[in-house]
Amino acid sequence: MKNLYLQKTTLLALGICALLTTNAHGQQSKPTTHQLKATPSTVAWGYYDAAAKPVLRIKSGDAVDVETLITNSPTRLEGAGVKPEDVEQSLRDIYKDVTNKGPGGHILTGPIYIEGAEPGDVLEVRIKKIDLAIPYAYNAFGATSGFIPEDFGYAKMKIIPLDKKKNVAHFAPGIDIPLKPFFGSMGVAPPPASGRVNSAPPGIHAGNLDNKELVAGTTLYIPVHVPGALFEVGDGHAGQGNGEVDITALETSLRGTLEFIVRKDMHLTWPRAETPTTYITMGIDEDLTKAAKIAVREMVDFLMKEKGLSHDEAYMLASVAADLDATQVVDGTRGAHMIIPKSIFKKTAKK
Repeated sequence: MKNLYLQKTTLLALGICALLTTNAHGQQSKPTTHQLKATPSTVAWGYYDAAAKPVLRIKSGDAVDVETLITNSPTRLEGAGVKPEDVEQSLRDIYKDVTNKGPGGHILTGPIYIEGAEPGDVLEVRIKKIDLAIPYAYNAFGATSGFIPEDFGYAKMKIIPLDKKKNVAHFAPGIDIPLKPFFGSMGVAPPPASGRVNSAPPGIHAGNLDNKELVAGTTLYIPVHVPGALFEVGDGHAGQGNGEVDITALETSLRGTLEFIVRKDMHLTWPRAETPTTYITMGIDEDLTKAAKIAVREMVDFLMKEKGLSHDEAYMLASVAADLDATQVVDGTRGAHMIIPKSIFKKTAKK
């Protein structure tokens, strides 16, 4: 019996090793980490589009080390006080060479084609790491943008130093803001019938969510609408307040590591997220009240399907234990999200 046990154990170990190595046909089973830099040939400037050509193809389970760029021009950055040598060369190259752009203004890295992703699936995006790429951010508002443009009939931009060592942004003398970097825009291509979609308003494709909860360690779930999903990422923020009321956050360039998993077992209408300590549902609409109702209904749906509660109990629990917040109120479509702590659920609860 002992020899039989050893034989079985050896065979199991060999089988696991075989899964993590290249097979006889040259097909690689072990997940790969790809590199994706921001260059004129690897960005989508201002749009999500089902017709966009992928710049990288990966397998489900693979990770990507990705570079993203600040949403601003070298000229404006220098005009606001950034030294010419502190403006990234990749940003200069993209502003010089990219002509296929708009209708939005975000420089998004991608799209990334994830093999096996099909309409109706969910793309699970695990945010493994996010790092600052430059030592500064900016915040700006315009004469007709932001939540209260009637109070500010002019434009202004401020360069804000980022102190990576102390992990703060030096906003002003005596005012330091803790750094919590996240990608403001992470999304997939919308349904083909939508055509080229402006990068500014978020939607069922996720996109410019501007959700400050999506920091490293968080997982974002996005419904897939086209083969390969066609994921794009950008709009780096070193930090942000809920609402993003003047239309910008601590806008900066970021580097990150994202892991992608195609979920055939999940089916969503709206993006959702999960942090190590919370579950997050989201709602998006031109009307903030309607966006908030979507976020609440999504939370009720989550609690019923994932935690086994009745319709009534889910609504009650959302009211007594979950927080409803305005994600952003300035991107054309408003965003709301609802957060519920994992700590209230015992281990016996359905996951």
